[in-house]
Amino acid sequence: MNQAIVAVVVTYQSSSTIDACVQRLRDAHGIAEIRVIDNASQDDTVEILQRHASVDARVRFIANPDNPGFAAANNQGVADSCSPWLAFINPDVLVEPDTLARLCERGSALGDCLLGVEQVDEQGQPDEAVRRRDPDFLMMLRSPGRGSKLAIARDASLAMQAVPALSGAVMLMPRALFDRIGGWDAGYRLHAEDLDLCRRVRDAGGVVAIANDLQVVHVRGVSSRSRPFFVEWHKHRGLWRYFKRFEAHQRSVPVRVAVWGAIWAHAVLQVPRLLRAA
Repeated sequence: MNQAIVAVVVTYQSSSTIDACVQRLRDAHGIAEIRVIDNASQDDTVEILQRHASVDARVRFIANPDNPGFAAANNQGVADSCSPWLAFINPDVLVEPDTLARLCERGSALGDCLLGVEQVDEQGQPDEAVRRRDPDFLMMLRSPGRGSKLAIARDASLAMQAVPALSGAVMLMPRALFDRIGGWDAGYRLHAEDLDLCRRVRDAGGVVAIANDLQVVHVRGVSSRSRPFFVEWHKHRGLWRYFKRFEAHQRSVPVRVAVWGAIWAHAVLQVPRLLRAA
């Protein structure tokens, strides 16, 4: 089976990490194509990409004149490639040489699947939000603090741990499955689109799982630090879109109104924290 991989990277103001990210992908095993979609960066991101593209024919980039969002840009990268395996990689992720190839081998054995790996920061601390459950909106109403937490604990006894959802920073899946479920939902601008993709993979009969024995370094949040209010707005907007898509039809009108209020009340509560950090 052909295990060639296209790495799709979406950038925005990513100059501090994209050079190392793309170099790691160029050095990685099994990478046949690298597609970087830039969403109107104003820093040196595009110049860095031009340097990589000039010396490696596998690297191509699209410089969007505006920012259509993370999901739409990922779809652009897939459309501009032909490899049978798709790896979606954040621009602040640094892969090891064999990580994606080993993950692809496991994916080939599983068939229809969406796979991730352990993520650690630069100090080697794991990201607890890599393994996720689906949002439980009724729990959010009953217990807002507990209901908004999506993290699932790592099961150290399992090399491959099946989970409802994964962080979108590193995802690998077969192109055939991606095409069958319609790709990323471009109606999301930023956040919750990864939860949506995982949900639709499961609904299509695919496996969502994380390789606990493989890992990457995730510097985290490089592109979003400059626009915290924008990020929070779209994070909560994404949750509302997810609810409308998967759960609203099962709920009464009062519950739908209450969920809308809870989501946006939570957004308002983030304002003091964002102002203190500004």
